Amino acid sequence: MSERDVRLTQFLEASGWADAARAPIAGDASNRRYERLRKPDNSVAILMDSPADKGEDVRPFLRVAQHLSQLGLSAPQILSQDAENGFLLLEDLGDDLFARVIPKHPEQEHMLYTAATDVLTELHQHPAPSDLVAYSPKIMTEMAALSYRWYRRGCDLAYEELAETFEAAFLPILQEYASDADVLIQRDYHAENLLWLPSRTGAARVGLLDFQDAMAGHRAYDLVSVLQDARRDVPQNVENDMIDYYVSRTGQDRAQFLAAYHVLGVQRNLRILGVFARLCMVSGKPHYVDFIPRVWEFILRNLSHPALAPVSDIILKDMPTPTDAILARLKEKCATIPQL
Repeated sequence: MSERDVRLTQFLEASGWADAARAPIAGDASNRRYERLRKPDNSVAILMDSPADKGEDVRPFLRVAQHLSQLGLSAPQILSQDAENGFLLLEDLGDDLFARVIPKHPEQEHMLYTAATDVLTELHQHPAPSDLVAYSPKIMTEMAALSYRWYRRGCDLAYEELAETFEAAFLPILQEYASDADVLIQRDYHAENLLWLPSRTGAARVGLLDFQDAMAGHRAYDLVSVLQDARRDVPQNVENDMIDYYVSRTGQDRAQFLAAYHVLGVQRNLRILGVFARLCMVSGKPHYVDFIPRVWEFILRNLSHPALAPVSDIILKDMPTPTDAILARLKEKCATIPQL
C-alpha cells in the first residue's frame, strides 16, 4: 500500500466512511481522481482525490463551492475535508449529467439549457469574490496563443514568432470588447459538468461541478462555454435563444453583449484548440483530438463577427484546417513530449 493510500484510508476512517464500498467514476482532464462511496446503510458520497504532487489543490474548490452554495446554487456540499493531503468527501448529486439526459430525452434540451442560463443570470447578480484572480485581456490573450504553441507545434509548423504577432493583434480586441471582470466565471461550464436535479427549484435545479478554476471575468464567458460545447453539438436555435434569454433577463445591451460573446468565443476556442493538442502530445490522451473539428467550426463562426475583423485573416492564415491528415499527425505525437 502506497503512502497516499495509507493517508486516504486514515481520512476515510476519521470521516466515518471506512466501511463504505468504493467504485471509481469518470473524471476529467485533470489529475484528480473520483470514487463513489456507499455505506451499508446506502448513504452515498463522492471522494475527490487531488494529489498536490501532481499540481492539484482542493482549496480553490472549497472556496468557490462555499460561495456558490451561499447564493443558493447547487454546488456539492462538503461532507469532510483534508485540504493538506488533497482529500474531499462531497455530496453525491447523482449521475444525471446534461450530456446523458439530453440524448435520452431530446425534448428536454431547450428546457435544460434554459435552466443552465438561469444559473448564470442568478450568479451574475452578485459580484465576484474579491480573492478571485481576474481573467484579464492579457491572460486571455496568452491562453488563446496556446493554439500556436501546441496545435501549430503539433502540425510541425513554426509557431513562436507568429504567436507573438497574433497576441499583439488580439489583445486590443479583448481590451475593447471583453475587458470586464466583474462576475465569477466557472470556465468549464458545459453539459458534462452540469447535473439535472429536478426535485429542486429555480436555479438550484442545476448541479455544478468542476469549478475550482473559477476566476473573475466577463459575464458572456460561461454562456459561450455552455453553448459552444467542444464535446457536443448544441443546436443553433438553442444557442440563439439562450443568448436572447440571457440578454432579456439581465438588461444587457444586445449589440455589445454579442460582440463580447463572439470575441470570447474565439478566445476560448483557440485556447481549447491548444489545450486539446497538448493533452494528446503531453498527457497521452488522444481522444481529445477528436473534438478539434468542432472547436474549429466554432472559431470560424465567431470570426464572422465584425469585432474580429482585425485578427480574422491572421488566424485563418496561421491555423491549418484540422483535416484527417492533421488529426492523424497530432495522434502520432501522442505522449511523445514528456513534460511541459
